[in-house]
Amino acid sequence: MLDLEEINTGIKNILEPVINGVSMSTKDTLILSNPYDDTPFAQLMLADAALMERGIAQATGAFSQTRALSAWQRSNILKIIAEKIQQRRSELAEGITTESGKPVTAAFAEVDRAQFTFQVAAEEALRINGDIFSLDWLPDQSRREAHLHRVPRGLIAGITPFNFPLNLVAHKVAPALAAGNPVIIKPDLQTAMTAIRLGQIIIESGWPANAIAIVPCRNDVAQALVSDERIRMLSFTGSPRVGWELKRQAGKKPVTLELGGNAGNIIEPDADLEYALDRVVWGGYLNAGQTCISVQRVYIHDTIYEDAKNILIRKVKALKSGDPKHRSTVVGPVINQIAADRIERSIQQAVANGAQVLVGGGRHNLVIEPTLIESCDESLSIAKDEIFGPIVVLSSYRDFTEAITKVSDSDYGLQMGLFTHDLRKIQYAIDTVEIGGININDVSTFRIDHMPYGGVKASGTGREGIRYAIEEMTEMKLVTYNYIHPYITGA
Repeated sequence: MLDLEEINTGIKNILEPVINGVSMSTKDTLILSNPYDDTPFAQLMLADAALMERGIAQATGAFSQTRALSAWQRSNILKIIAEKIQQRRSELAEGITTESGKPVTAAFAEVDRAQFTFQVAAEEALRINGDIFSLDWLPDQSRREAHLHRVPRGLIAGITPFNFPLNLVAHKVAPALAAGNPVIIKPDLQTAMTAIRLGQIIIESGWPANAIAIVPCRNDVAQALVSDERIRMLSFTGSPRVGWELKRQAGKKPVTLELGGNAGNIIEPDADLEYALDRVVWGGYLNAGQTCISVQRVYIHDTIYEDAKNILIRKVKALKSGDPKHRSTVVGPVINQIAADRIERSIQQAVANGAQVLVGGGRHNLVIEPTLIESCDESLSIAKDEIFGPIVVLSSYRDFTEAITKVSDSDYGLQMGLFTHDLRKIQYAIDTVEIGGININDVSTFRIDHMPYGGVKASGTGREGIRYAIEEMTEMKLVTYNYIHPYITGA
């Protein structure tokens, strides 16, 4: 069959679902093309309902194996996975660039992050601790205590997006393995190649082959991951519209949602301005803005606004966009035509309503120029929605409380950045903004993979970050002890 497919399509890179350690051929296929030059690079075979059922059944049956693995065994497997990711660093990074259009330097950085994610999981597998506490709070309970254990839930399902095709899969898989759970992953179809490669690495590292499945499929087939009661938890990263609907349909199973944002960032007069603006440029244009915590809105105090704007114009103009294979490229293509059209319409709408484009605004196929905008009506899509593109919107403010109000005035609440050394203002932001995370003297885009990560409002529910995801993927089991001492007579 593979030879026939190669003859029919001319594509030798055939990607297949991985179930029980075996690549599975299917009839439903999809040709994947490079977002930058539209060159086909793989033929993806899509799982049907029967294959999805096989994957769920195999992984469910594997729970008796994974829950019996000791902490040392789980930790050791995770260490080996991290080592193998490092050994295949170039292959993985080049694959990420090919399938997603991510600039190759950023792709290498993602591979390094994924390695770190598995290293952290290896450590946290040894720290899944419970608690011991006394129950002698009443006079007739003097010899009772309780032990609280954390135990694995069972089969974990993960649905992952295109923008970090390795590390966001790692954030579903690594904590699941650390906790002793089998896992089944439905990756974004455009970036399924990297997910399949990671699945193969995990099996090669000693994880039971039937305890992980990588199942690229269409949405109707993926519905089983939401509705099937054998799935004990669903972890989803993607759009708010889809995420909240999946949670509604999920019934009794717990759901972690890591959804969107339109991150606000504030720069106060006492900030290190050059540093702050360097971070704005990094956070606003990384991965062509296709990051949930991308810098989208920047509020700059009016006493420094003009200076900051002129510096930003210079820095953004210096960014190179284009071919993601070139190491000097900072901004590559967005993921597809639909995304490029949506971003372009947002820019055009803003300009039609009085916004001024300071830098960029143009488009070359799927490459949107790094764009800097000011004088934007905050009711427009480009300011209030998640753009997921290389656009930063500048605004000035006079009073700090005004800036905080503007950051807070959003349906989203994932992360924000605040550049100041004034502890009173920092505390005011902490007390006032309804948000998952505040980065002081850094932009909203900062994330390190062992910290808790997640949002409030439309941005999601639950937390990622290995330790915190392990808590989501385990149950509490209480054991109480009544220490009855027998009466001992003389010897």
